[in-house]
Amino acid sequence: MCSQGDMLTCSQGDRPPARFYGRNLCSFYYFVYLCHRFNGKDMARRARETSGTGIYHVMLRGINRQNIFEDEEDYRRFAELLFMMAFPTDDSGKPLPPRCFFYAYCLMTNHVHLLIKEASESLSAVIKRIGVSYAQYYNKKYIHFGHLFQDRFKSEPVNDYAYFFTLLRYIHQNPMAAGLTKDVASYRWSSWSEYEQTGNGIQTICSTMPVLSRMPLNDLRELVNDPLPKNSLILDFDSGSNMKTDDELRTFLFSSFGLKHPIDLQSYNRESMNDILRKAKEYGGSIRQISRLTGISFTIVRNA
Repeated sequence: MCSQGDMLTCSQGDRPPARFYGRNLCSFYYFVYLCHRFNGKDMARRARETSGTGIYHVMLRGINRQNIFEDEEDYRRFAELLFMMAFPTDDSGKPLPPRCFFYAYCLMTNHVHLLIKEASESLSAVIKRIGVSYAQYYNKKYIHFGHLFQDRFKSEPVNDYAYFFTLLRYIHQNPMAAGLTKDVASYRWSSWSEYEQTGNGIQTICSTMPVLSRMPLNDLRELVNDPLPKNSLILDFDSGSNMKTDDELRTFLFSSFGLKHPIDLQSYNRESMNDILRKAKEYGGSIRQISRLTGISFTIVRNA
């Protein structure tokens, strides 16, 4: 898939994480282990799986599923950052070696999918650059405090062409799966327009030629528009969670209580406010999410 050689240069082994067993630990350390286990955590964070090809499927999500894109300018700013990773320059404008290559991307309201290959920088370094830069932009624009993205981005290695093309389908079909469009080509904030060369007003970000050298555009178009089975085994965000997006929570507050703006809840008397806060939590809103949208303190939302 790249000039350095064939994508399938080696395979990825699957090494299970180390486990702890009580009879091999002194009582103090076994006690600590049990405390972590009952909190649903491993004693150490599991190492990120390494790709034998340098290619990964990466997912970034807003913390508590909050929106990370509010208007067109936000989408454009994030796309700009992707461009700067693939085509970096120094302070004088002189081109630098690519930090990474992108094969596909899709920017959704509260999350992002990337099909990315490491180049002059590691995956973690590139994603950190993107996350920090975009968070600074977003926090300044919206006077937002605290984290914007979920603490640790998710990634999975891509070690064969079959899964590579499955991910191309999955990433470009995200807007269809979410009910935002009827076909892949209708969604503006994905890389599919780069393959079709139809233009979406965004600079070319992706390395499409290596992909099209493997599969002609007509065949790729047919593949990408063929819906993936719902049981496809693709890494995704906590799909079993009942947490709601910002838009879902806003709609719930408006349709159930007539709140045109969540912040209007501050004007309600304490009893009515607590009743609505309880129902918002039961609906699936997180405490931090409800606090952020309504402007009501975390403690009040938690205690309601």
